[in-house]
Amino acid sequence: MYTFLAGVCFLIIGYFTYGRMIEKVFGINDSRQTPAYSKQDNVDYLPMNTKKNAMIQLISIAGVGPIFGPIMGALYGPIAFLWIAIGCIFAGGVHDYLTGMISIRNGGAHLPELTGKFLGKAMRHVVNFFSVLLLLLVGTVFVSSSAELIYNMFDGFTPLIILIILIFCYYILSTMMPIDKVIGRIYPYLGATLLLGTVLMGIGLVLQQAPIPELSLNNQHPEGTAVFPLLFLTISCGALSGFHATQSPIIARTVNKESNGRKIFYGMMVAEGFVAMVWAAAAMSLFDGPVTLNELIHTIGTGGIVSEAAGAVLGSVIGTIVIISVITLPITSGDTAFRSARMVIADYFKLGQKKIINRLLIAIPIFGCAILLTTIDFTMLWRYFSWANQTMAAIALWIGTVYLYNEKKHYIVALVPALFITMAVITYILTAPIGFGLPIHTSYLMSSILTVGILSLFYLKRSAAVGHPFNKNLEKSS
Repeated sequence: MYTFLAGVCFLIIGYFTYGRMIEKVFGINDSRQTPAYSKQDNVDYLPMNTKKNAMIQLISIAGVGPIFGPIMGALYGPIAFLWIAIGCIFAGGVHDYLTGMISIRNGGAHLPELTGKFLGKAMRHVVNFFSVLLLLLVGTVFVSSSAELIYNMFDGFTPLIILIILIFCYYILSTMMPIDKVIGRIYPYLGATLLLGTVLMGIGLVLQQAPIPELSLNNQHPEGTAVFPLLFLTISCGALSGFHATQSPIIARTVNKESNGRKIFYGMMVAEGFVAMVWAAAAMSLFDGPVTLNELIHTIGTGGIVSEAAGAVLGSVIGTIVIISVITLPITSGDTAFRSARMVIADYFKLGQKKIINRLLIAIPIFGCAILLTTIDFTMLWRYFSWANQTMAAIALWIGTVYLYNEKKHYIVALVPALFITMAVITYILTAPIGFGLPIHTSYLMSSILTVGILSLFYLKRSAAVGHPFNKNLEKSS
């Protein structure tokens, strides 16, 4: 288990070293008033303490991504540990921290607003549509998946349609209410439960000396699927996920001072990386069983593997608690997905959310669309989710790169992961059956050329803007 344990240690050390370095690169300033105070409306903008913000951030960004994704990614073998550990510290943590902190510096702005400011107005409209569609898909799917998990857990005791209606009612209430009334009171406990269950699961794996394979760069995927780019899209939450860029601005509006950002944004990304490491290890421990991991995924599914692994490692009682904590994850992430969609649309149309009537004007159409989506088969749309999710991550990292460049900071910390994930998403859409279906080597060549082209465009745009009045004002303010 050396690889697994080394990965966990790497995450912890990375938080205290690289995380602190990213904080210094950004340059925190506690004398600045955060949006929680400057724009306080006691609905979306209000100050909350760091522990509460951190747990809400964790439970919002998690969903089932850092559990189901690593289980699927475990098919590639121990190389998945490398992506989780390295990706979390050098890409995901940077992505979440910069998104959250840049949002704080820009009045709690969401990703489309930040895109418009740093990447151009045209991109703002594209990202706005992209964000709302992504959030609607996430929220709707999590309604259905949560209801199905509860339905299966209680052996169909309550009809599925009743569970869906109840979850929707909760979503409407939570989305409309001030953040401290529902989310602020419930989520910290759910976040703590998730961490406790994960720690117990990790300890159980160690005590039982689970047969987790050691580090190997060999691709162990039974179908021989290419590691690049598919592993980096399969395991997103826990390593790098664009969905986080839609969630961090929610908490950016409740942070009481900038120095808390590292604990909330970077720290909770590391915590999610730990969750991913544990469940990847649990899945890999099934390699040596009578039935292979691949067969289990195709028979009982990822949800079934969670139940089997939790029961086998922790027993029926504690294992059930862990399963319950997993069930709450899609509910909580779906909840904040709809809340974020409301905020994004409100920002786009510049519609204040202090009055409940303004919240209703946006929330009613959102939930109307979500209800319609539950009645149709949108499997094809969902196939694009992984690609869309990581494309959002690339956009967020480019925003971070431009921001640091403009501020004359060490922008390379954002540029390197931005280039990597940009090439990954371009390669994927070129070679995937849902994309252009090109041969993998052709896709590698074309994605390399396009990525270099994007890098060149970045430097050309920055050079052309040197004499722009915006940059002169920026130099004076710096």
